[in-house]
Amino acid sequence: MNLSQVTYIWIDGTDPTQALRSKVKIVPHNKKSLSVEDLPQWSFDGSSTYQAVGHDSDLILQPVCVVKDPILGQGNYLALCEVYNPDGITPHPSNKRAHLVDVMKRGGKNQDPWIGFEQEYTLFDGQQPLGWPDRGYPAPQGPFYCGVGADEVFGRHLVEEHAQACLDAGIMLYGTNAEVMPGQWEFQIGYRGVEDESADPVTVADHLWLARWLLYRLGEDHDITAKLHPKPVKGDWNGAGKHTNISTAAMRDPKTGMEAINKAIKALEGRHKEHIAVYGHDLEMRLTGKHETAHISQFKSGIGNRGASVRIPRPVASKGYGYIEDRRPGANANPYEVAAILVETICGVPVKSKNTVDA
Repeated sequence: MNLSQVTYIWIDGTDPTQALRSKVKIVPHNKKSLSVEDLPQWSFDGSSTYQAVGHDSDLILQPVCVVKDPILGQGNYLALCEVYNPDGITPHPSNKRAHLVDVMKRGGKNQDPWIGFEQEYTLFDGQQPLGWPDRGYPAPQGPFYCGVGADEVFGRHLVEEHAQACLDAGIMLYGTNAEVMPGQWEFQIGYRGVEDESADPVTVADHLWLARWLLYRLGEDHDITAKLHPKPVKGDWNGAGKHTNISTAAMRDPKTGMEAINKAIKALEGRHKEHIAVYGHDLEMRLTGKHETAHISQFKSGIGNRGASVRIPRPVASKGYGYIEDRRPGANANPYEVAAILVETICGVPVKSKNTVDA
């Protein structure tokens, strides 16, 4: 008999920005490895996670994505879960993944969308960004982006540990880099060209949540906090975003690429306000029209333009097919919500009434 420690991870009901929670279940089994089908539902106290009231607080965790636990090691697992109502059948209102799954079923998957997230974050030591002086500010932005050296880069030990943990877990980590503001970093999750990997929106969004959890958990060991606020330091400093790359089969096809790309951008322009509404709290602090952003009230697109709402990478324009980059989402945006509205808009999936419950 094997005994595995399985960390059940879920997204809570914190408003306006949801956070991660987790607890560990000891699972006895006689298998070489565990999959989603092997893990039972589990309950938790929703009144302590802003998801229920005290007199009726039991909610259900349903494992939906399982990876190896790179921290506890061999034979242990991380299980990302959806939150269900007490009936164990209907999704809880805080369960945004269920809506994305529904969007894919109602037509999204027909166009074979691929997605990728560029997750920026800022490392903090107490109340200060990591590496910043106790008083005042560091040197102006310029030498820190993709920099090297103890006077320009802060927190690489955690970044490299996190990257290795993601790879050991089987998470679709694409790359990492130091960002424009000192103490700020980025990792990317998405298509890597690896056989049998799927860059579908649900899988990639699952992996991003798991990568976030690992970042927070490893930060505990170093007493470093990773924060996703879209404007972690006010003033003449870059904010933190989650640029989102998306393509459909038609956009990736050399015969139809640019036509499909231009059609997608036109559709995105028509629903700009709806997208902004789910692209992260305090987004107006980041989308000012400065610091490589378009203003929150405007929609702009362009080739190689990092001051646009949606950018067509120059190599894509040169080839005539590929993907587009939505530069609007904030670092704190829920990837399930970002992916769902992008697929709805670009793939033409009918928008459900807010009163409709996904099942």
